[in-house]
Amino acid sequence: MSSSSSSSSSPSSSSVTTNVGSIRSNTVRSFKVMDVLRKANELQHKLDSDYDAAVEQEAKAKAETSEGGVQSETTTETAITERIQVLHLEVGQPETGAPKQVADAAIKALTASSSPASNSNNANKKKNVNVNVMGYTDAFGLLELRQRIRQHYTDKYYISSEESEEEETNNNNNMNMNMNMIPDVSQIVITTGSSGAFLLAFTACFDVDDVVAIASSGYPCYRNILQALGCQIATCPINVEYKLTSIELQIEIDIRKKQNKPKIKGLILSSPSNPTGSMLTPTEIYDLCLLCNKENIVFISDEIYHGISFGDVKEATALQYAGCRSTASRTTTGRTTESNNSNTENTNIIIINSFSKYYSRPGWRLGWMVVPKQYVQSINKLQQNMFINAPTISQTAALECFNNLHTTEELEKHVTKYTINRKLILNIFITGQLKGLSLDKNVAPADGGFYIYVDLGDDNICVYKNNNNNEDENVDLGSVTMCDKFLDEYYVAFTPGIDFEDPNDLKNNLGNRRFRISYAGSTENINKAMNKFIIFWNTIWIIDIAIAKKKQQNEME
Repeated sequence: MSSSSSSSSSPSSSSVTTNVGSIRSNTVRSFKVMDVLRKANELQHKLDSDYDAAVEQEAKAKAETSEGGVQSETTTETAITERIQVLHLEVGQPETGAPKQVADAAIKALTASSSPASNSNNANKKKNVNVNVMGYTDAFGLLELRQRIRQHYTDKYYISSEESEEEETNNNNNMNMNMNMIPDVSQIVITTGSSGAFLLAFTACFDVDDVVAIASSGYPCYRNILQALGCQIATCPINVEYKLTSIELQIEIDIRKKQNKPKIKGLILSSPSNPTGSMLTPTEIYDLCLLCNKENIVFISDEIYHGISFGDVKEATALQYAGCRSTASRTTTGRTTESNNSNTENTNIIIINSFSKYYSRPGWRLGWMVVPKQYVQSINKLQQNMFINAPTISQTAALECFNNLHTTEELEKHVTKYTINRKLILNIFITGQLKGLSLDKNVAPADGGFYIYVDLGDDNICVYKNNNNNEDENVDLGSVTMCDKFLDEYYVAFTPGIDFEDPNDLKNNLGNRRFRISYAGSTENINKAMNKFIIFWNTIWIIDIAIAKKKQQNEME
């Protein structure tokens, strides 16, 4: 697919060249994975059109042969092969769709004469009038759904003091949830996806020019939405484990104090992380909560990949430690050496979750927030004016996501599939099937979510400017070019790291060294895609790199 055809329909490129819109909107970068998805869909459309045209041409040739009584030699030579499918490993979207019980609940709600979201009365029922109009709900969402989400936090994260003592003895990652932190239903907000929750949280908590900290490798929409709202970004470098912990945040706080820069007002962070797959341990989340409470930082904990985790790291919600304000040190067992004031009310920790990932409902646009009491009224007003309420049909069907054994069984089968897909990809790196790439050196910890994040390293890219100052002869063989070439020639979509890395870090330019593989699809497609990548990498990419590096060396000499 030519670059001209892919860019001609690009809304992002059109807006940049004509500079239409507000100054702030023009400073916001596009969501690159959606650009890749659009290009992949355009490529699929072209492949489908070419296939349909070839089928039509072959049918016409056969008809002409039949009429003439003589078979044309070209008829057999132009026999149509199977339709080509573009494989989507770029977007973090489960291929499975909503669980059956959830989909059935939506159908029932749309066709029945009443539903949990309707306010039917006896008179209407007697007249057999269809009152299920899927009208507005309370701005915060259906009460029954919020009640089930509250119970979800109790069931999943709360363990009694007795259980906690026993578990902490055997596992330094376990800490019990303070019952005081389990939210009231009035603190739970049903949102239009997690994206709607981000907008509500950022608008409620921050003013123009407030400083919000994010990880150097992270979900790009944090940065993009915050910038659109006029906030300043403090990018905190992740550590060697691809994590942003209290240690890295404290370093940024100290630097800003020393340089007399504005203090950090907020922090948004995901665990499991998109794109890296790394997970914070309960102790690391606890320490972040302590630091944010101490520094008066609003901590927005993005937990949309909860439920999809692997290995020994236990999932923990920041809500468990929202009221902790002790400065007590922690031992190697993860236990405090002195008592802490964990009964304090949550004042600055916001939880965001979604039905898109674990619950496999991305297009239903439904998420939720758990907010401190002092933010309830402001978020309520913002929700009323920005969204009115989250989609009523999506809320109604979401009731089947909780306390339904059939739904849970179906969702856990998805996690089993992700586990298989993850193992399949990691094994390629473990066994050295990609020359020059290894698990230990090039792959981030894939502890949760459904992504593998790969750093190509300096050996497997070649980016330099030509000595003659001719831009057309500059070499740019980084992850962006690699992903484009792989899609164009092998019909597989990956996402380059420029979507996730700090765009201002021009020195390291990690975005052009890294790329993300999503394994949320079928095992069959993941296997096909990775087999194609092995061929592409070993027979095309590393050869292109070797040639380019040799040329660069000759020019330097």
